[in-house]
Amino acid sequence: MKRARKTVLEPSEDLRSEYSFDYSKAKKNPYAARLEGRTVAVVLEPDVAAAFPTSKAVNRQLRAVVRAVPRRARVSRSRRGGRTRS
Repeated sequence: MKRARKTVLEPSEDLRSEYSFDYSKAKKNPYAARLEGRTVAVVLEPDVAAAFPTSKAVNRQLRAVVRAVPRRARVSRSRRGGRTRS
């Protein structure tokens, strides 16, 4: 059985310069509540991201750095978002 051939559209054929979005029809993300307070998204520069094969590897290295930094030198965030020394 032959596979159907995919057609590739030119970007100018299917992309508009501007889209209209009806926010009244938008739905809340059902999975957002599961992640609230537990996940922080960080964007890595491409050269840094290339050094880590997985997010687990990034977390492992960051935990090693946190353990290596003396407790007095660590900077934490207060509940108001300001920086405080701990």
